[in-house]
Amino acid sequence: MSADGPVGSGVRSGAFDDAMLAAQLCAFDPVGLGGMILRGGGEVRDAVVAALRDALPEGAPVRRIPAHVDDDALLGGLDLGATLALGRPVRQAGVLAAADGGLVALPMAERMSDATGARIASVLDAGSVEGLEAQFVLVALDDGVDEEEPPHALVERLAFRIDLSDVRLPIDLPLPPSPAKGEAQSRDDDDQAPSSPIKASAARPRPSPGKETGAKIGEGEVFATLAAASLALGIDSARAPLFALRTARAAAALAGREAMAEEDVILAVRLVLGPRATRFPAPPEAEQDMPEDAPLPPPPPETDSGEEEQGEPKPPEDVVLEAALASLPRDVLEKLAAGRGRRRAGAARGKGERRTSLQRGRPMSARAGVPRGGLRLSLIDTLRAAAPWQGLRDRGDGPIRIRRNDLRIRRFETRAETLTIFAVDASGSAAAARLAEAKGAVELLLAEAYVKRAHVALVAFRGTTAEILLPPTRSLTRARRALAELPGGGGTPLSIGLDAARELAEAARARGRTPFIVVLTDGRANIAADGSTVRARAEQDAEQAARAIGQAGIGAAFVDTSARPRPEGARLALAMGARYLPLPRADAAMMHRAVAAVQAA
Repeated sequence: MSADGPVGSGVRSGAFDDAMLAAQLCAFDPVGLGGMILRGGGEVRDAVVAALRDALPEGAPVRRIPAHVDDDALLGGLDLGATLALGRPVRQAGVLAAADGGLVALPMAERMSDATGARIASVLDAGSVEGLEAQFVLVALDDGVDEEEPPHALVERLAFRIDLSDVRLPIDLPLPPSPAKGEAQSRDDDDQAPSSPIKASAARPRPSPGKETGAKIGEGEVFATLAAASLALGIDSARAPLFALRTARAAAALAGREAMAEEDVILAVRLVLGPRATRFPAPPEAEQDMPEDAPLPPPPPETDSGEEEQGEPKPPEDVVLEAALASLPRDVLEKLAAGRGRRRAGAARGKGERRTSLQRGRPMSARAGVPRGGLRLSLIDTLRAAAPWQGLRDRGDGPIRIRRNDLRIRRFETRAETLTIFAVDASGSAAAARLAEAKGAVELLLAEAYVKRAHVALVAFRGTTAEILLPPTRSLTRARRALAELPGGGGTPLSIGLDAARELAEAARARGRTPFIVVLTDGRANIAADGSTVRARAEQDAEQAARAIGQAGIGAAFVDTSARPRPEGARLALAMGARYLPLPRADAAMMHRAVAAVQAA
């Protein structure tokens, strides 16, 4: 099947083929499906975007929106030149309104702020902005690493999510030529273009409800099956089965069928539900064990015909779930089996907190203020604030009359650096092994320090004291030197170690960093905060220190290194508000993966 052949005539395997199918479906029903997220891919992704652009009606506008776009450019605002020339407010359309009936691409969508994503999502829902039509198909280009992804509001409103990171362009498929500079503008100016190609595409004839009702698979049955599959796969969004239903309906229409067939439903499941799965479906209830002396059930009656009886067809839900699971890569299946799906909405993404800065960082919208004390004037925003009032103000010395309340200052957004603090139990005979594992995990984290702006620190506690063996650093050489010889032995002053880690985290937070504590211990405290060896007092102090970490709102993970995890560790993790990880025989690599997964969750 060619890339532009009928969707329902057959399905080629591979992410590239799925992306091309999704492009056809988006061009057929752009309003209902919203668009797609394309992760990685390079020239492969360019080929998919070009195919989608060519599938839209002639004259459809194409717009690219940078991640740092401001509200005036996005939604429309004051036309500064016309306002100053005419002496009255003149508004200009934003890029979303200018893209009505066409394609909007979001390069580096993973860097877009949640606020900007929410504004685009609201336009997708309303289909208009500032009273102007704004219906378009949206393609979010995701170049993020690890668990980064575009804003959740956009992810929820785009039907397809396709990963092209490991895909290469087929040899027999030439790369579509890139549009020449100004091509998008020339397509916008085509006098023969329809006023709204998207609405014309969405209004193409589809099977009528009456015809679908009498089909082999009715729309009600399809939607019930898709909803059940979404629930089984751990998809908590009501939009997912609706997107899948629209996809199956569009696939059937493009194939020339008046009603949806099973292959249309399977295609919709693979393209829509599979990438959204967050867990394995629950296994069927196990049959009750029969006693050994129970009589065997009678054999099935023999049939007169010589043909073998065919097995009963599987229920639609089972067929749909099998299609969803078969479409997932092996590594995704392993993550789901381990209980680790996609990151939840609003997760920290393993990075520091977002903070507003007045000096440097990613540009944000300006605000009213006086440019003094290091604050920088936003000239364009100041002129926009003053322009509508020029006709009402008394003439001054210059052609533009600006007052104090017109002044606008620039703002920026930065991400705080992260600090991962390892609090390691160095007591007892197994201390050397735990410290060696911690050393390996620290070195693995430091290797990623420059990518994630992360610092690492190490606190070891034994006997009656806790010692900061490694202050916050990004230097691998310094870390290796500090970890070369680590003392071990003695009791377990768990409360002292937790207090030391908390104080280090609070000091880092005061310096603008985002701390994260990783505690490695068996959870069996036997040295109290005052140095006494009363176990009950030591356990009480440890729980109080853990609760102090939780009350401080410091992110944490509790790694239980005991050979047989006991309730003490889980209880302390609950008091800390930390993720409990029982890893009795964890090596450095496993510990690093576990900590990285917790930080990203």
